[in-house]
Formats: sequence, C-alpha cells, structure tokens
Amino acid sequence: MEFGDYLTADARLTMLKELAKQNDGRLAERLETQEKANDVQRQMLEAAARLPRDRNELAERLRDGEF
Repeated sequence: MEFGDYLTADARLTMLKELAKQNDGRLAERLETQEKANDVQRQMLEAAARLPRDRNELAERLRDGEF
C-alpha cells in the first residue's frame, strides 16, 4: 500500500466516525422527543382518570366543591 492509500483509508474512517456521531445525535433527539410524547400521554391519561364517570358524580363534585 502506498502513502496515498493510507490517507484515503484514514479519510474514509474519519468520515464514518463523523456519520456515527451525527447518527448518535439524531437517536438522542428522537429519544428525547419520544419521552416528551410519553409524558404528555401519561398526563392526559391521569387527567381522564380523574374525570367524573357520570352526571350524578359530576353533580356531587360540584355540590361538594371538589371539581
């Protein structure tokens, strides 16, 4: 192998390392976005669980000042 071949191989390895770093950044961003979406969905489910089940329960909560 000649010196130029080593430089070419080194440049390719450097490029692959940079691509891997960019990919890691994208994966981290996707994970963060997914965690935010999961948190919002959990909050929505918790809010839905606290809703009155029917009109009678709603009336009771309004009378008791809990809603």
